[in-house]
Amino acid sequence: MSFASDPGWDDGGLPAENIVIPDDARELDRDVLAYRRELRAKRRRQLLMRVLRPARRRSSNSDGGRHRGVRHGRRRAILPLIATCVALSVLAGAMLAVVTVSPASAPTVPSHTDASAKAGAAAAGLPVGLTMLPAGTVRLDDRTESVRGMTSAVLALVPADCGCGQALQRLASQAVKAGVGVYFVGEGSAIPQVPALTAQDGDGAAVAVSDTKSVLGDVYRPAGLTVLLVYSDATAKVQRDLPSDFQLGPTLETLSLPGKEVAS
Repeated sequence: MSFASDPGWDDGGLPAENIVIPDDARELDRDVLAYRRELRAKRRRQLLMRVLRPARRRSSNSDGGRHRGVRHGRRRAILPLIATCVALSVLAGAMLAVVTVSPASAPTVPSHTDASAKAGAAAAGLPVGLTMLPAGTVRLDDRTESVRGMTSAVLALVPADCGCGQALQRLASQAVKAGVGVYFVGEGSAIPQVPALTAQDGDGAAVAVSDTKSVLGDVYRPAGLTVLLVYSDATAKVQRDLPSDFQLGPTLETLSLPGKEVAS
């Protein structure tokens, strides 16, 4: 039986289709893009269904089984996210370990006092703990004196308003017993206060010194009472934060010797 004569049918028994073939293939680009969008949307729906399917499963046995199925599905959906976060954290930690300098290996910047003292000691070849007095002059009463001329003596660098009268008294007393000179040195706003401290706490032996050019102050930076034990070769040992019951007698008795010999 032939359907060729029937309207809407061809010789192969198939219904007729109105197909239009464009002259330029580029006219099909819009249809191709629409087709690809449909495929991507379909894949997204399938992926979403795979992710949500475990959470939608329900147990037919009991409510408890249904809840366990939901929780299990949620865990399966969250696990990939947790794994991704852990991987990113490990990667970030590895990068920080490479570019971060640890405090132990980081360079340290010495203070002005330590840098000056160590530089002077290294230049003079001095043992550790000794520094060479800086070159310069100070004022003793009405005369100028070389800093390096105050040897075999104790130099107390007195800051302004130090409230250290008892410590000065103890220091002057021990210096007198050891037979060494003792100087109370002030700079800046402490200069006007030094003569009174010398008269009151110097045990009749201390000499007031005005460090008008901050020769000693710039090097040793006194913060609180700072004591310089000066040997005969103008080398000095710095003493800071002395306790209230300090005893410097044995050390003071060696100040008549060169510091290099005492420290060696």
